[in-house]
Amino acid sequence: MDRTQVINFGPGPSALPDSVLEESAKALLNFQGTGIGISEISHRSKEFGAVVKRLEQLIRTQLDVPPTHHILFIQGGGTQQFSSFVLNMLARYRLLHPNIPDEEHVMDYVVTGSWSKKAAEEARRLGGAHVNIVVDAREHSSDGKSFTGIPPHEAFKFSADPALIYYCENETVHGVQFAQEDRTPSSFPFHLLARDAPGGGAIPPLVADYSSSFMSRKIPRLADHAVIFAGAQKNIGPSGVTIVIVREDCLVDVDAAAKMGAAPVPKMLAYKTYSDSGSLYNTPPTFAIYVAMLVLERMENVGGLKVVEETNRRKQEKLYGVLKESEGKNLIRFNVKDGSRSWMNVVFRGKDEELEKQFLASGEAQGFKSMKGHRSVGGIRVSIYNAITEEQVDKLVSFIKEFNEKIAA
Repeated sequence: MDRTQVINFGPGPSALPDSVLEESAKALLNFQGTGIGISEISHRSKEFGAVVKRLEQLIRTQLDVPPTHHILFIQGGGTQQFSSFVLNMLARYRLLHPNIPDEEHVMDYVVTGSWSKKAAEEARRLGGAHVNIVVDAREHSSDGKSFTGIPPHEAFKFSADPALIYYCENETVHGVQFAQEDRTPSSFPFHLLARDAPGGGAIPPLVADYSSSFMSRKIPRLADHAVIFAGAQKNIGPSGVTIVIVREDCLVDVDAAAKMGAAPVPKMLAYKTYSDSGSLYNTPPTFAIYVAMLVLERMENVGGLKVVEETNRRKQEKLYGVLKESEGKNLIRFNVKDGSRSWMNVVFRGKDEELEKQFLASGEAQGFKSMKGHRSVGGIRVSIYNAITEEQVDKLVSFIKEFNEKIAA
């Protein structure tokens, strides 16, 4: 098939805008008239230094990142951050509380899907603190073992003084996402944390995994977070670079903390290493950073994050709307309860495996690629990241309506 005949609904690496791919293809041969390709140019050159600064400025402006937070570009993906933020936050906690023994250090984890589950498992593996599961969404599902939504706020049990509180804003595999509107039933319960509680006080260090929803809509209470991280390969670029937004007080001297008893932190996992070097301590993923810059420049040109968010809202409303019609005809069932469903990863099951096979095969014939559900949960998953246009979603909606009529005939 030709590219124009295909719509890539893959969960990541995901679709990129054609205009960005065309521009980056030119830059692979000759970047900004240098005669050198973007993948060949020195990361120490002034031309590439300008790319890094431009990408940082685009993120800061469109997300309203305050000056209290640094923006870093790191390799290793979101999974590496499961180790990095633990080591950095425990080092910070040791510096702040030198006399509290390790066995009294606590890290809070909100488990709402497979990625937050893996993050908690990595924290336990690293040791150095007790891992407190604030809430496990499986315990609030009908079968007691599936991730089907955000648990009720009263189920969240935060520790009194954790070294960090981790949550995953959007679970790519299961299609579970926190609601954006504050204090709604499926939102993250910021109001249960110290600043909103009687007597006030500082919010404990919040660590948020935004890997599959970054730059798709605004981040609620961004300034209250200590760390926000996201792999680029969903909404803003190819795989290879991870964006990490770190509050200044979390850029700690990990060597000083180690001398006080904290676990040693490899230099390439320490956030301060990247902050001090402008993300250029070693050779970064130059091509991935450049493409991310092009994607965010394009976003700026079409009206910025506000316009992108409005488009994403319409896309998911259209897709969920037609799927609810399918549900009403007993052709599909949703994995996730209403109110907790992801904008980015629409996950559902057919009434049986045969219907799922027919749906996927028919969709493939129409050029709809990568709609098969994750191997751990099966079913169907349609990822509608930023690069998927509203017109492409409309084509999928029309296909689903026609499929419903064919099955019902």
